[in-house]
Amino acid sequence: MNQRIIFMGTPPFAVASLNALMAADMEVAAVVTAPDRPAGRGQQLRMSAVKERALELGLPVLQPTNLKAPEFHDQLNAFHASLYIVVAFRMLPELVWARPPLGTVNLHASLLPDYRGAAPINWAVINGEQRTGVTTFLLNGRIDTGDILLREQVEIGAGESAGSVHDRLMHIGAALLTRTVKNIFDGTSTPVPQDEFVGGALHAAPKLTPENCRIDWNASAHRIHDHIRGLSPYPGAWTRWMEAGRPAQQFKIIAAAPARPQGKLPATGAVEIHGEQLYIGCGTGCIRAMEVQMEGKRPMEAGAFARGLHRREGITVE
Repeated sequence: MNQRIIFMGTPPFAVASLNALMAADMEVAAVVTAPDRPAGRGQQLRMSAVKERALELGLPVLQPTNLKAPEFHDQLNAFHASLYIVVAFRMLPELVWARPPLGTVNLHASLLPDYRGAAPINWAVINGEQRTGVTTFLLNGRIDTGDILLREQVEIGAGESAGSVHDRLMHIGAALLTRTVKNIFDGTSTPVPQDEFVGGALHAAPKLTPENCRIDWNASAHRIHDHIRGLSPYPGAWTRWMEAGRPAQQFKIIAAAPARPQGKLPATGAVEIHGEQLYIGCGTGCIRAMEVQMEGKRPMEAGAFARGLHRREGITVE
């Protein structure tokens, strides 16, 4: 059987895996990625990160809008690939994932079966986990439930952001994926049902929405800190900035830490500014904002933000 691969992915996270496969002299026959999308103020069409890299590598690129379209299946068949690989792409119909003789391998950024879903890195950090990892598994008809091929555990630092964890897992996952593919082609891969890895309560990792990104100021400073770093740098944990006599504005906190200002702790949701330090009261304790972003503005250090305020008293968030 040939060892031809079709690689499917879209964002920068997937580029690292594509690079690793090419560096290992794997035969990537073609790349499947999302269609070009309008982006930026000019709404000009922009290629995905994976497409940009595939073109640099001289690889054929497929950009289907309908994964069930017969013409797309004809294109796949023309490459005669024995294995498909999926890294941060879309949910595939069975007509696609069941097509290659050796199956379809997915790289997931958690220690499956924990944190199944669209945003595993974010939710692991939001929930204050001390470890996470990457998993390769075989796709089946249910999301993130297929038999596991390889897993690798990674520690999460106490103050680490989701962005930092993402960047580490991107490269660790790429190496794990390459090992997985070598094992499959060597005939030494042994898929294991996910039930054998269940060791306690499992967490979900649903899609991030405006609702679950909003800060609950009734929570403890520790929980709010985890929430903020779990959404940093993108999409950002947000709240509403309230100044008397001015319209409420969306206000994102990109970086923060539990803290205690001198004197009395601020009330829940109250903003206190001491010099260039911006403190916000929580249900229990207080946080100090270190990087913030007001609606329509660029992210900035909290000190610079504080210097530009029209008033420094009577401010709240909600």
